[in-house]
Amino acid sequence: MATKQQLRDVFAKNQYELKDAAKRSRTWFQQQARLLQTQAITPNKVLKGDASANVTSIQPGSLYMFLYDPKTKDDLPYYDVFPLVFPYKKIGNKGFIGLNMHYLPYYHRVQLLQRLMEYASNTKMNDTTKLKYSWNLINGVSRFKWAEPCIHQYLNSHIKSNMRKISPQDWTTAMLLPVEQFVGANKATVWKDSVGA
Repeated sequence: MATKQQLRDVFAKNQYELKDAAKRSRTWFQQQARLLQTQAITPNKVLKGDASANVTSIQPGSLYMFLYDPKTKDDLPYYDVFPLVFPYKKIGNKGFIGLNMHYLPYYHRVQLLQRLMEYASNTKMNDTTKLKYSWNLINGVSRFKWAEPCIHQYLNSHIKSNMRKISPQDWTTAMLLPVEQFVGANKATVWKDSVGA
């Protein structure tokens, strides 16, 4: 039986599997995002979910959400204050570089995730599953063209919340959560810049 905490958790309420989602149409993704919006899902609701998923450091190849205040925000045309990031490289103990999936529309996020799964450590979609990729592996490869606008560097000193580690079984659900928080432009503008549509 589910606990009250699990019932309140966004990921416990909404489950989308990658194998099923990969077959769905762009319209289906838009419908699911609208349905999730009716649940009034916010960054705070995501962060206040399963407390055991909160971590203080990242592991490359896992997926995280957190509140962020960029050091160079005055120089950026826009930025996301609630990133959804697959880190792939640590920068000593100062921060990391990763793919912030929020820079893509929902449909493209799932497509990119499906392609990144080529580099998964296994197909179990459990805590042992990690993406083992580097920018050198995917840079310039046409099937990863949507990764380029997602690359961002994050400084640990500018992370303003706990980091929520997303379980691999919830990666697809996380792609569909309408919690991107762009400053400087609306999401339609950001997505148009990223995918040209």
